[in-house]
Amino acid sequence: MTYTRGELAATAGVAPAFIDRLCELGILTADADAFTQGDMRRTRILHALDAAGLPLEAVGEGFRAGIIDLAFIDDPAFELFTGLTDETFAQVSARTGIPLEVLGAMREAAGSPPPQPDDRIRALELDILPSLELKVRMGMRPQGIERLLRAWGDSLRRMADAEADLWASDVIGPIFAAGGSFTDIGPRTAEFSNALQPLAAREIIGLYHGQQSIAWMRNFFEGFEVGLSAAGLYKPIDRPPAIAFLDLSGYTRLTEEHGDAAAADLAGRLSRLVNRTSAEHGGKPIKWLGDGVMFHFRDPGPGVVAALEMVEGAADAKLPPAHVGIHAGPVLFQEGDYFGRTVNVAARIADYARRGEVLVTDEVVAAGGAEGVAFDPIGPVELKGLTEAVPLHVARRST
Repeated sequence: MTYTRGELAATAGVAPAFIDRLCELGILTADADAFTQGDMRRTRILHALDAAGLPLEAVGEGFRAGIIDLAFIDDPAFELFTGLTDETFAQVSARTGIPLEVLGAMREAAGSPPPQPDDRIRALELDILPSLELKVRMGMRPQGIERLLRAWGDSLRRMADAEADLWASDVIGPIFAAGGSFTDIGPRTAEFSNALQPLAAREIIGLYHGQQSIAWMRNFFEGFEVGLSAAGLYKPIDRPPAIAFLDLSGYTRLTEEHGDAAAADLAGRLSRLVNRTSAEHGGKPIKWLGDGVMFHFRDPGPGVVAALEMVEGAADAKLPPAHVGIHAGPVLFQEGDYFGRTVNVAARIADYARRGEVLVTDEVVAAGGAEGVAFDPIGPVELKGLTEAVPLHVARRST
């Protein structure tokens, strides 16, 4: 596919004068009616660099001197640099029924500022529309769709940043260390990047489907549990196990600020603390969650004691402040993991707990067995994602 000068400017979202400027500087060299997809990608990149304050005259001089080169942008791996379509956000909203607010959240989830109604939608964003249109048609609330988009966007931003950091340190860095220049990057990495791009997409989808199967299994179990209990076909066990979640306040920010070495050191200290303490009280870590850990305890009482020891131990180990949520109830076990409403409630309690706090439910208090521990009730609390308030207690040493 080729573009005329006007088509290139429109697709790249720049003024025609910017195309003329790139041609004058020798950055674009195509005839007036033969600009390529690669030229469109180069134009988008250079327009962003220009807006960031990088002088285009210096860039053009670097091109002419062979110091920098963007020939690799023609490779398939860079197809993600798509241009604009002819449709505005307002027109897409009218055509699909997707509210403008949802479309704006989509643009933000992709890493860009919210659009105006008259802004044109990107070709890449067209792939997102069918899913949003189906969600709206099936009656999902716009606020819920926006929340999902923002959650996905935040996770994907961190994934993309980690990928770019790894590429810079393990691919580009060695080229420079060996005496290579910017113009060496494209030729030396083209085969790898073109092969990796589709494989990485499949890798991400595979990981996502694994997480989906776990989340969906949790919904299955909770739905069956509620339905059977309401019909009188199921009764919770007399002495249920406990699920606890321990989170470290500010862990993500600290690791982002201080790098991989600091993250590995923190993870090591946390692992030693939680493995030792949980084992001493009949519990075991089930899975690591980035900034925390999920535990299973056979008996709720010893689990509370372990939680208090871990909160105190986090301070002694110079870890970020810890906070814990614990709930007791039936759980479903599958492939080394636990599911059910008990797990969901415990996670929500941990999110609500403040630094240094261990919060538990009525079920944990009623189970007893927490020697040397007192419980101060704080009343029913509205927890995110739960339809009913949950009575909570602050656990503390009784002496």
